[in-house]
Order: sequence, then C-alpha cells, then structure tokens
Amino acid sequence: MDLIAKVRNKERLNRQEAEALYDLDLYTLGMLADEIRQQKYGKKSYFNINRHINPTNVCADICKFCAYSASRKNPNQYTMDHEQIVSIARKAAENGAKELHIVSAHNPNDGVEWYMGAFKKIREALPNIHIKAMTAAEVDFLHRQYGLSYDEVLDMMIENGVDSMPGGGAEIFDEEVREYLCKGKVTSDQWLKIHRKWHERGRESNATMLFGHVESRAHRIDHMMRLRDLQDQTGGFNAFIPLVYQRDNNFLKVPEFPTGQEILKTYAISRILLDNIPHIKAYWATSTINLALIAQEFGADDLDGTIEKEAIQSAAGAASANGMKLEDFVAMIKNAGFTPVERDSLYNELKVY
Repeated sequence: MDLIAKVRNKERLNRQEAEALYDLDLYTLGMLADEIRQQKYGKKSYFNINRHINPTNVCADICKFCAYSASRKNPNQYTMDHEQIVSIARKAAENGAKELHIVSAHNPNDGVEWYMGAFKKIREALPNIHIKAMTAAEVDFLHRQYGLSYDEVLDMMIENGVDSMPGGGAEIFDEEVREYLCKGKVTSDQWLKIHRKWHERGRESNATMLFGHVESRAHRIDHMMRLRDLQDQTGGFNAFIPLVYQRDNNFLKVPEFPTGQEILKTYAISRILLDNIPHIKAYWATSTINLALIAQEFGADDLDGTIEKEAIQSAAGAASANGMKLEDFVAMIKNAGFTPVERDSLYNELKVY
C-alpha cells in the first residue's frame, strides 16, 4: 500500500515509512496533515494569554546552541528574588494572563528553596493562575545538584503549586547529537523518564524538539517516534512543539539553516506521525508569526500565546522579547483564515473570537 493511502487510512507508520514522508512534495504533505488537523479541530487556531518568566540566566550547564545562559558569552548575569518574580506574576495576572510559563537556567548558586519558594509564593498570591514550570532539564539539574530523586523533585513541584510541565530540554533525543549539543545535561532517557513520572502523577506536559541545527531528518523522526511510544503508555502529553533553532549569539556553527519548506514539512510530518498527541504547536517565538500562521495549514493548530515578555529565544535572535498584543494576535489569526480560540493551559476552550 502506498504511503499516502496508509496515512489516509490512519494506519501507523513505521520508522522507514516516516522518514519517507520527507520525500513527498510540500503540498502533498500539507494536504495530508491539514486533513488530520481539520478532522480534529476544523479551522480553530488555539492560543492562550500567558506570561513567560525567566527568573535567572546563571547556568551550570553549557549548551552550544544557547544564547541565554550567562556562563559564557553573556556577561550580564541576573537572578530575580521571590518578590520580583511575584510582582511580575501579579502584573501579568492584572493584564489578563491565565498562565505563567516559568523556565530558568540551571543556577548552582540558588538552592531548591529558591525554585520551590517562588512557585509557592505565586500560588499563595494568585491561587487561580496556571503555573507551567520546570523543564525536565531543570528537574534533572536539581536531582544532580542536591542529590534528590526525580520523584522527590516532582512531588515538591506539586506541593508548591506547579500545575503542568513545559516541554523544554528535549532538544534532539539522539545520543550522539546530544553529546555534541549539550553534553552533561539531562539525557534523552532521563527526559522521557521524568515526563513519564509526571504523567503517572496525573499531570500533563508538553514535548519539544529543537531542529534545524546539526541533526538529520532521521534524527527528527527518531525523536517523534520515542515521544509517540511514551504517549501510548501514559497519554500525558497535550502538545508537541517543534522549535526552530535560533542562530544568533551562540557557539553552534551551523552552515545551512532549514528553509521555510523544510520547517513546514517537519510540522506536517509531526501531525501525521503523532496520532496520539492532541495538539501541534507552531511556537511563533521560534518560527516567526508569519510562518506559524502558515503552519496552521500544515497540521499545526496552536500558536502558543501572547507571551508578554520572553528572554531565552529572543537572546538568540527571535522577535519575541515583548510578546504580542492580544488584539494583534486575534486579527492575524483571522486574517489567515482561521478562527482564534483562546484556551487555558490544558486546552479547555475559554473564548471563540
């Protein structure tokens, strides 16, 4: 049976077939992915009103692709205290944010109390806001730095008010690529183990994949297949986010960057392959808003959110430092021919525009 028929019959593809998807032309791939997307969500494009908070840029780990960490190129080190973090959170809530997306560097100078205390104080100040915090890489860092088990760290997160986990730190699961990109950071097996344990606690998380650097197409497929396998077992991922590598101010020398076509193909393939992960997010902070909107025709159904402030991707050249105004966001989605749907962090629909 040919590949296209197999996709249309909703038959699962094996690794070889999944890799062969890249050989299809862009429009065929887009059509197949869009059929799946429309069956699930019609013309809805999801977003949320959120605020990214990056409380410290001091990092014990050294990742070649990172422009945010202050341990190498960036001499401007900072670490927020709890009062600053809570103040930002309060202001964001006043501006309508329903989610705080809190991700930090791996700061060896601040103990577990700094991390957990921040969540606890936000929860006390804002009992109804959704706290999405601590990547698996951060969980692994606390485990390594303080001798805590993964279970202990995850239980502390829940006790202190964390609702869901972001998908960062996944990068590319292939061990050789990982060794080159981010030696010493959480391994692929550890990343998957941490999310499994989180899901076993009845909690949801996202999954990411950083692509467009030194990885091959086969590495991307391998990454998606590993996520699909874990999702079969736990069902805890609510979105997959293919993150486009940002090229500025880092130590990763990449001679060729992916074309818009290659990026769109990767979105489409993720929608086709990940039949068990509900949402595909075109995170506009890494893909640009224009490409993220086009990606809505290639299988993606989510754009992340208004962001308000963001420091990690923008340090590497993304245009996301000051987020986007809600009315602009809604207008852009409408102009692209989609229906803007504001959601909460777990994809419950709050408002259809």
